Formats: sequence, structure tokens, C-alpha cells
Amino acid sequence: MTSTTSQAGFSRRGFLGLAGLAVTAAGLSACGGGGAASNGGAAASASVKLPTYKEFTGVTPDIAGNAKGLQAGYFKLPTAVQSVKTPPLKGKVTGLTETFETMSPGLTDNPFWQRLNSKLGGDLELQIAEDIGDGYPAKFATVLASNDLPDMMWVPPNQGIPNVGPMLEAKFQDLTPYLSGDAVLEYPNLAALKPDSWKTAVVNGKIWGAPIPSTPFGQVYLGNHEMWAQVGGFGAASAEEFLEKAKELTRPGDQKYALEPAYINALHMVTEWFGAPNSWAVNKDRTLTHLYETDEYMAGVEFTAKMFAAGVFYPDSKATDIRSRVANGSVAAQVVVGPHDIRSYRALNKDARFDILIPFSADGKVKPVYDMGYGTVGFTPFKKAEEGKIRELLALINYLSAPFGTVEYMQKNFGELGQDYTIDAAGNPARTETGTTNAPGLVSALNIMSSPENVIFNPGFDDDTRYVSQQEEKLLEFAWRNPTNGSYSDTNAKVGAKITKQLRDKVVDIITGRAKIDELKDAVKRWKSEGGDKMRDEYQAALDPNAPVFRS
Repeated sequence: MTSTTSQAGFSRRGFLGLAGLAVTAAGLSACGGGGAASNGGAAASASVKLPTYKEFTGVTPDIAGNAKGLQAGYFKLPTAVQSVKTPPLKGKVTGLTETFETMSPGLTDNPFWQRLNSKLGGDLELQIAEDIGDGYPAKFATVLASNDLPDMMWVPPNQGIPNVGPMLEAKFQDLTPYLSGDAVLEYPNLAALKPDSWKTAVVNGKIWGAPIPSTPFGQVYLGNHEMWAQVGGFGAASAEEFLEKAKELTRPGDQKYALEPAYINALHMVTEWFGAPNSWAVNKDRTLTHLYETDEYMAGVEFTAKMFAAGVFYPDSKATDIRSRVANGSVAAQVVVGPHDIRSYRALNKDARFDILIPFSADGKVKPVYDMGYGTVGFTPFKKAEEGKIRELLALINYLSAPFGTVEYMQKNFGELGQDYTIDAAGNPARTETGTTNAPGLVSALNIMSSPENVIFNPGFDDDTRYVSQQEEKLLEFAWRNPTNGSYSDTNAKVGAKITKQLRDKVVDIITGRAKIDELKDAVKRWKSEGGDKMRDEYQAALDPNAPVFRS
């Protein structure tokens, strides 16, 4: 088992695939997506009473989390407690979701799935799209157009699904009466989802489904500790000092380089050092300014181009083995989806140590920022039905959202002890051969449509768990959230991916010396005219009145 978001079965490729469709060119983790609709629903969405939050206390973490976003940490798998008293299903339930893993065998050939259904008390049948090409949006559109809807359909925040508000009103059940305020307490595992997660599922002043939490943190630079120790550690007092360290670590003759060649991700890190906003900045007059329009963004592009010219990036931009190179010490640093992502490197080199870079001031004067992530991967609405069916579906999602440390969590993620997994000498779960075949694809699909709050869990590496928690606390000191998170722009859903790619391509050309920095202004003008300005208007109409001003 891996830590944090990987509990939900997300691959790095899969997570970035979700995030990349609504991001700025500054970084793939700063997603914006589905929430309060822009044309008339903003006031209603701002006033909706979110579900009452009641923290899950069935198990005690070794490191406590907090309301600011710090994730709870566990050193060992706790003794599982039961969170659901009776099986949720009375019959058959159907759903549409996606998997980020290799597809599991179907229900009739999958004992893991069959055993889960026996615990659920009925038949959970899923249509599962694979994370390839336009798989999920195309599948979603086809199913939606058929008018033969499954009982549940996962709605991602950033995969280009348009007209979310009208679609929900026409096809799906308003769940506000079942979930708003104390009503949610009938479903304790849903009540344990934090208020920020629920904002994603609010459209036109109504709650449409349970959200699927992901790590609240955004991208970070992760570095090979031994390599950076050669130059005084993975940190700097300025951007120039960081570049000098990177140049010292880069020795092409020895096939050693400081940084992976993911230029947009590197730019995201650099713009944080320059104090740029997380996608959108709220101005004093409550208007919005996009990252692309700021001087800080242009300064970040210029500096990233300077790093490229210094030769500190690994030269093959299409390399697929960068993670292994960071683990073995031939590349010193790579941008990862969040501070939890140490475990996957440990798997490649259990004796290595890895550091998480805390943003620093580019010039020793400007205050750096740290971009928090979107925090969820969407929500799962139900098609319109009578009350008994709706309550059955809510009971099912309550079961599937059971927190880490529960019997239901283990059943959903690992199955039956002795059949699908065993417990190793350290007390941690390890999949059997059949579990490895039957579980991962289905587990990913289940966690895409329902998930608890995430935790830090690195079994066998307690020091990593402590370190990640400590670094999360430091990141939170500089944390800034995208103010449009939890709001919806139909223009972004329709053209956001296209116009972002156009600008991003130009930025990469500038960074790599194929274009001049002066061309950035025209690229931004094009981005604005082809959808950016309209996106701004839609986000402003839905702007949370409590969103803080970026620079007071």
C-alpha cells in the first residue's frame, strides 16, 4: 500500500491527466473545476448550507492532522474498526467511472469484486473507462446521450464536460435535503468529509453528490538527498543561488543533471519563488487577474529560460525513466504531484533519502507562495429516482467512503484477508498473486467515484511519514489556494484545455530558446481573446465573497 493519494489508486499519469485540462501553464496541480455555476447560481451556491463536518475518531493517528490541511499520519496499519452497521444494498446498483490502472477482470471473473458485493449486500455493476485518450469524456457523453443512465456517474472537475449546471438539473437528483447541514449525520463517513471538499459538489445552490477528496497539497520539487548534500542541501536563499547549486550538480560527462526536463512543472516551482498567484488572484476591487497576466509569471518564464540555457535540465525531454534516475542519483530533482510522493521513490531505492523543497524568495525580498492543489477529483451524482433508491445509493457511497482504519476501507481497497491480501511481518497489507490481478483496476475505479479524506502512510518508513508531515507544516506557512476552486466556468470546460495548451507550447518554446520572451505578451493576448477573458467573467460571477485578496 502506498501513501496519500495513491490510496485512491491514482497513478501519477492519471492524476496529472485529470489536472492538466484546467490548469494554468504554471503547474498541473492547480486545478479549477466544477462547482457553483456562473450564470445565476453564484449567490445560491454561496448561501447553501454545507454538510455538517464530524471528524472520524474510530482510530487515532500517530500524527494528528489539522483544519488547515495537514494530513493525519500513521506508522502502522491500525486495528480496523467497523463504520457501517448493515450492508447498504438491497439489489442491483449501476455506475459509470474510470480507472487509472490496468483494467481488472469483469465481475463474473473477479472473485475480489464478488466478495465486495457480498459485503455490500447486492450487486454493484460498473462501466469502467480506461485512462487512455479521450476515454472518460467520450464514454460519459455517450452514456448521457443514451438516456439510459446508470444509477451513478462520476463527474470529474476538469475533463472538459460542458454545461454541468443544466446537465445536473435535467438528469440528476438534488441531494441537498439528504446531505445539507445535520442531515448528513445519517451517513457518518460522508460527514467525515471536510467542508472544503463539499464545495466541489455544489452547483446552482444545490448539493449533487459526495465529493472525492484528494491530497489538498499541490506540486513540490522532490530531490535526492545525497546529491543535494554535495552543495549544501536542497534549498536556497534566492533563485540565483538555486541555479548555482544546480549548475554545480550538473556534470554531463558523468551523466548527472540537476533537474528533470519537465519545463512547465519547473516553471510552476519558479513562479512560486517569485510570488505569483495560484492560477487567479483576487484584487481589492474583487476582480480577478490571471497568473499569465502578472509580472511574476513573466519573471518566472525568463528565469526558467535562464536555467535551460545553463544546461541544468536532463537533455532528453521525452525520457520516461526520470523517477528511476532521481532514485539512483543521476538526476537530482523532479516535480511530483505532492509532498506525499516519497514512497514510490523508496520502492526504487530503499536506502536513499529524498527531500521536499520549501518555496523560497526569488530575490530575498518578495514573499514566496505555495500553491495548494484542487483538493478533490470531482463528485458522483445520482440519476433521478424515488427516495428509497436515493437512500440506498447514499448508503452505498457512505460505505465506499469509509475512512482509513475501518473494516470497510480494507474490504474496498484490499479485499479478504488470506484471499486477496496477507499481512507482512511489519503488520502491513500485501496483495496476493490473485489480489494483484483482480484488485488494482477495480480499486482505482471505486476510489475515483468515492473516497475518504487522505492520510500519510508509508509502511516500513516511519521517518518518511514524520518528514512529510513536518514539510507539510512548512508548506502551509506559504499556502495559497486558487480562489476559483469550487466554482465552475463553462468556457473553461469547453476551451480551457485548448487555449492553455497553445500558451503552454509557446512558453516551452521561450524556455528552450526557440522563441523570444517578447512573444509571451501576444500569446497571453490570444489566450485572453479565445476564452481567458470569458472565463474570468464567469469565475468573477461565482466568486466566493470570502475569498481573500491576493496582495493587500
